[in-house]
Amino acid sequence: MSWIEKAAVIGAKKTQQEWNVGQSQIDVWVRHYKDRLIKEANLETITMLPPVERKKTIERLVTQMINEEKVIITSDQMEQIIQQIINESVGYGPLESLLRDESITEIMVNGPNEIFIEKNGKIEKTRVKFKDDNHVRHIIDRIIAPLGRRIDESSPMVDARLQDGSRVNAVIPPISVDGPSISIRKFQKDPYTLDDLKGFGSFSEEMAEFLQGAVQAKSNILVSGGTGSGKTTLLNVLSGSIPRGERIVTIEDMAELRFTHDNLVRLEARPPNMEGKGEVTIRHLVKNALRMRPDRIVVGEVRGSEAIDMLQAMNTGHEGSLTTIHANSPKDALGRLESMVIMSGLPLTVEVIRGYFVGALDLIVQTSRFSDGKRRIVHITEIVEEQGAIQLRDVYRFERQATLADGTVTGQFLKTDYTPRIMERFQAFGIHLEQSRVESGVLP
Repeated sequence: MSWIEKAAVIGAKKTQQEWNVGQSQIDVWVRHYKDRLIKEANLETITMLPPVERKKTIERLVTQMINEEKVIITSDQMEQIIQQIINESVGYGPLESLLRDESITEIMVNGPNEIFIEKNGKIEKTRVKFKDDNHVRHIIDRIIAPLGRRIDESSPMVDARLQDGSRVNAVIPPISVDGPSISIRKFQKDPYTLDDLKGFGSFSEEMAEFLQGAVQAKSNILVSGGTGSGKTTLLNVLSGSIPRGERIVTIEDMAELRFTHDNLVRLEARPPNMEGKGEVTIRHLVKNALRMRPDRIVVGEVRGSEAIDMLQAMNTGHEGSLTTIHANSPKDALGRLESMVIMSGLPLTVEVIRGYFVGALDLIVQTSRFSDGKRRIVHITEIVEEQGAIQLRDVYRFERQATLADGTVTGQFLKTDYTPRIMERFQAFGIHLEQSRVESGVLP
């Protein structure tokens, strides 16, 4: 007698109140009905349904199977079975509950029993677990299959994007020594605004007004910072100050920016196909964007030789462009940018390259993630040329003071006594800031 037949016999003898099964029995049922769904239903079609219809379809099919087998299951058990089947068959398994939690910003799977999240800026381990490495690998396949991507020993890394825009990176052996790993960067359903970040303590009211004015005055801005320091979030927020009538072209390796403008074209790089052909790089897209009559070009992140094309665009009338770079200080940002231009292979001297910087960039905005989990703007720096040399002049900066017993970092945003040359651009665009905010400093 099969276990299903035994369950039916037992169920006939006991009332639902006496029917007491543990999670292990639920798992048995889930595996059984999921296997039946795979064999008897078209999961590809079910996957394409809207979430509500998807759940109703699976619920109807599983209920039909349970009735056929005459298994007595309580409504709570039924709900649990259906939800697990949805998660495993057309969802993302154990990650579903984490993906639904809007307070979680990052999910890191280091192995089947090592799942960490970032919440309120702090990293913590969860109780969520996968069954084994094969289970993790199955979820990776579930993520990348609809995108036509592949992951195997010959191509053990992959970048992907969930339907809600969350960015996914997955790696498997042999490069991931301890088994398959997944990293998911989640995004808010409603993008943050300037007021939101100001409320989080990311910058002061004065800095917010200055940055808003800089964007409206079509300044070219480079947002610099380390991994997880809030560069992309800040880039999204700054875009909110771009006038609505302007045409924007965004260029990204993996589309993350969420602008709300009408006249918007979003371009995304493409990796090579299985034959190693068809690659479209950021550099290709930057060059193409120049033919699209953009008022603003926004590059999600410069990482390589596309830096020279971006600088040339900024130097040839495409003002108000925005981009980000991985660097730990404004000085490091220029150093990295210089290295990227050299990588382009063009016969340019260091003096010519640095001349591009002065002509192309107006401001570097440096972000940092502190030990208390908060992201702050630590420098707003103007790039100027003085006596033939590039100089970096802070307009605002964050001065750290102490770390409290609970880990909170204290400090204050201060303005310097430097009067930025960009104020002339503000005046030309009819943007007026309170003079005390940019002229009378409190720092030497």
